[in-house]
Amino acid sequence: MIDANYLKAHRTATSMGVKGGGRCRLIGRTKGGMNTKLHAICDSEGRPLNLFVTAGQVSDYIGARALLSSLPDVDWLLG
Repeated sequence: MIDANYLKAHRTATSMGVKGGGRCRLIGRTKGGMNTKLHAICDSEGRPLNLFVTAGQVSDYIGARALLSSLPDVDWLLG
């Protein structure tokens, strides 16, 4: 199963400047304000197998493509 959730960023999280190592915070502007998206692939029990974080305005297709490309090749697929 693939899922994506919006994580609302606190208003002060976007005002802090990037200090030191120049890390990207992955907080993006959306209609509802500043958000981050958490994409996940889960097994049949609902346990996460892989997680991918993007800025809120990034398309779900990009998160899905990144997650699917991280999975190993399979011999068969349940339909």
